Amino acid sequence: MRQLLSAAALMAVAISPLLQPSAAQAAPATEAEMTLYSRITALNACLAVSNDVDFKKAIGIAGETLTQTIQGQNGGAIAQLGDDPLPIEDLRKGSINSVLIAVAQVCPDQMPDDVREKIQEALQAGGGAE
Repeated sequence: MRQLLSAAALMAVAISPLLQPSAAQAAPATEAEMTLYSRITALNACLAVSNDVDFKKAIGIAGETLTQTIQGQNGGAIAQLGDDPLPIEDLRKGSINSVLIAVAQVCPDQMPDDVREKIQEALQAGGGAE
């Protein structure tokens, strides 16, 4: 598994210049893009946890992946929050939250019970629960 992660990291470094739009092309991430990015990173976290990676570590890596994707593809801006790029620390905090919510939807059985309960309470309090 470690070799697979190392290979994936090397590939990401190798192709990252190809994926980054020029500053003139970067537009804030749309809601559809954010959903796609969150789902992909959540799936990666789910796969990591199912392969015995610590939950917090898997979420941290997925959150940073989401942060770097938004930074690289959309210049750090999210349309729902405006056209201006977010400070990197705000982007990181929001990315962790987005990944946790997506993991709760994609593979809730991979989450510790206390985390899943906190996510559900937060969604219900914010009107985001189904």
